[in-house]
Amino acid sequence: MQAPSGSICAVCKGSKLLCGKTSCPVVARAASHFNIWRSIKGTEISGSSPPSVFVGRFGYPYVNIGPLAPNHFGDTSILDSPERWMGRSIDEIIDYRSQLVRGMSRVNVRKPEKAGRILDRTRELSLAEHYVETEMKLKKRPRRSFRVDADVQPIGPTAPLERMEIGYIRWNREMEKAHYDTDFKAAPATKTLYQEGVPVTQIMKAFSMGSFGVEKNRRLVPTRWSITAVDDILGKDMARQTKNFPLINNYELYESDYLGNRFEVLLVPDAWSYEAYEAWYPGTVWNPSTSHVAIITDWEGYNGRSKYASMGGCYYSGRLAVMEHLMKERRQARVFIIREAYPDYILPVGVWQVRENVRNAMRQPPLVYDTLDEALARLQSRLSIPLEQWMDAGFLLRQTISQRKITDYF
Repeated sequence: MQAPSGSICAVCKGSKLLCGKTSCPVVARAASHFNIWRSIKGTEISGSSPPSVFVGRFGYPYVNIGPLAPNHFGDTSILDSPERWMGRSIDEIIDYRSQLVRGMSRVNVRKPEKAGRILDRTRELSLAEHYVETEMKLKKRPRRSFRVDADVQPIGPTAPLERMEIGYIRWNREMEKAHYDTDFKAAPATKTLYQEGVPVTQIMKAFSMGSFGVEKNRRLVPTRWSITAVDDILGKDMARQTKNFPLINNYELYESDYLGNRFEVLLVPDAWSYEAYEAWYPGTVWNPSTSHVAIITDWEGYNGRSKYASMGGCYYSGRLAVMEHLMKERRQARVFIIREAYPDYILPVGVWQVRENVRNAMRQPPLVYDTLDEALARLQSRLSIPLEQWMDAGFLLRQTISQRKITDYF
């Protein structure tokens, strides 16, 4: 994939710092529009963690880990449950995330045994089934900050952590089994937990804390990486399984609009393959200063892909959402996810938005067509960008439209 000239932000999304700056000015500018600072007096935080944990990535293998908790008690689970956020406004999501104070403790991911009590307590939180009473003693008053990221949910006030305590905690039973099975590899454990109904975002938290896997191989994984890893493990496994299913019978189109994003999911009756598109309009968070639309895309064929998708974690989160649908229907298809991000998408909130938007699309009754031309006509009516422009940017869509099978003539 290559980014159009002048749209480096659409590829970087604040993670690679391709512009050469030490921090992302786009992210800083976007966050500055919101009044997210909550007055926190002193250095003691007492409240119910949703539960929520975070493992940083800067300075790897020396990273900051710790819990996230608000300064109040009660059922706070909504504050870190992206599966429940579909339909919520951007202001509501920012309100949820800005309530959480993040405590940080520096850890060498290759020597977690030296991290002590903070690591142990944070790992316990990652396995919790419900919100947990949490106390944090911070080394200083939380810094006035609000971090946003293309992959991870926004993060509010942050401060170095001196110590922490947690109250009564009940672990998720399936997570507990995986945690104590020290011969159970992380990838199979991830699949088993998902099959047992553990929410994807809960698996991601435990995965990031090295809460399961073969004992000698357990490692802390930065939260950003763990999100993509879990999406990829599950999506790849489902893609493998769907290859044994019959093809869908017609052309199917699914649609969803949320937070200034429009998603169109086109299923074509052909062997499994997948292509994802993103179009960032001028004035959107990842295309702030150009006068043209930036389109980026990645794809994989029947045998999958071996390299990390350059469009980032949204590629994998969207794929997982579609694969869940195909597994439920026990069908196989060629999949296209086309996203148009408009100027009112003013703040990146994480790849959960892609996952839940596509899940929402797949929950709707499909628009069913007998021919590709009929499906494309509807698709074009929903998109602002001409179909030819999408074809020029990608590979599979162009191939699907331009190549006609012998069966098309009978």
